[in-house]
Amino acid sequence: MTLNLCVLTPNRIVWDSEVKEIILSTNSGQIGVLPNHAPIATAVDIGILKIRLNDQWLTMALMGGFARIGNNEITVL
Repeated sequence: MTLNLCVLTPNRIVWDSEVKEIILSTNSGQIGVLPNHAPIATAVDIGILKIRLNDQWLTMALMGGFARIGNNEITVL
């Protein structure tokens, strides 16, 4: 099972693809998100977004924002 991750900036879509898992820095600490995660909306802290694709981990720098998680979809603004 997978999640659809969409990372957006004011100018463009940075990422829009299926992933296995993410680790996201929030104002209250890091959270790991797997398929069927409980719905949540949270502020995103400056930090690293870790993205797992099968057996490979990718990283992306985030400069803050907001994340919405629900129905196996993650949107990071």
